[in-house]
Amino acid sequence: MKNTLKLFFALLLILNSNSFFAQQSATSETSQQILQKKADKEAQKSTDDYRRKLEDDQSQLKKEQKKVDKHQRDLKNSQNDLDATNKKIDRLETDNQKLGSKINSSSISPEDLQKQQIKLKEKDLEIQKLKLKKIEQQKKLDKVKSE
Repeated sequence: MKNTLKLFFALLLILNSNSFFAQQSATSETSQQILQKKADKEAQKSTDDYRRKLEDDQSQLKKEQKKVDKHQRDLKNSQNDLDATNKKIDRLETDNQKLGSKINSSSISPEDLQKQQIKLKEKDLEIQKLKLKKIEQQKKLDKVKSE
């Protein structure tokens, strides 16, 4: 009977151990599935965070690019304004010189002489205004360059 009990306990132990191993393998499969799902969720979350950060960086770069483009446009416009003012000043000074030589070289009536001198003074005034405008434009250009 002692042997029978030993055999019975051994058999019971073997049966229990097989069912235990089967249960353990089934449990490890479900735990692996759960772990895999967790890992997938974490990977998805990490990917979403990375994508969000990348989109933020891209939008920031676009803003910076717009700022740089605007600065370049302002710089170009300021330079063009300054060049146009310089051309106007040069043209008016040339006209003034022609008018001055015309006044000095020709013998015209005193009335026409006064008209020509008034015209000469008006052009001088216009040149002075343009030179003032040129100084302001130069300041604006320097300000844009310094930004």
